Amino acid sequence: MSAARTQPTAIRVLVVDDHVVIRKGIQAMLEIVPDMQVVGEAANGREAVALAEQLKPDVILMDLVMPEMDGIEAIRIIKMQQPKARILVLTTFAGEDKVFPAVRAGALGYHLKDASPEELVRAIRQVYRREPSLHPEIARKVLQELAGPAGERPPTPEPLTHRELEVLQLVAQGYENPQIAEKLVISEPTVRTHVSNIVGKLHVASRTQAALYALREGLASLDDVTRSP
Repeated sequence: MSAARTQPTAIRVLVVDDHVVIRKGIQAMLEIVPDMQVVGEAANGREAVALAEQLKPDVILMDLVMPEMDGIEAIRIIKMQQPKARILVLTTFAGEDKVFPAVRAGALGYHLKDASPEELVRAIRQVYRREPSLHPEIARKVLQELAGPAGERPPTPEPLTHRELEVLQLVAQGYENPQIAEKLVISEPTVRTHVSNIVGKLHVASRTQAALYALREGLASLDDVTRSP
């Protein structure tokens, strides 16, 4: 477990992986990115939880299969301790047994280790902006899970209101509650209420899954989601 100094304007990244070669490789790659800095490394989930609490990084880059504590459990604990933590999964595993538990635990992004350096840097920036960032293969799996075969997903008991649809579109575009409140000229507590109602009506577990629903239903496009708010 180690920590490093950071530049004040950089996106502060914590790298969690049980393979030292991968950790050092990511650190070397991010060293040449002007707006990013690796502030710490952890070799397992237990170290990740401790360093996340100590360093409060902007983005946590999380492997899933590690000794002592796996990445999914680490995500759960970190999100309980720091609900606003931004976690990007980077793993070799694309199976549903890893993807869905990681998303449900609170991961905002999920990418595979065969991603190019450019894709990884883009994903870190998206997660830093609190935008969902999913590898295309993973996005298909999650969207299919949200859609579900006919009859499996409970019907929405009541439709979204016009205002809730507006809020959902802005959530899918990566806006946070204060920005949504400003754009719609409503209070932040009202935005929180709308988001809570949306999650309940759509039968999803999180804001991220609500954003994915908006993509699946055509309420927002990938172009909207990948641009900076």
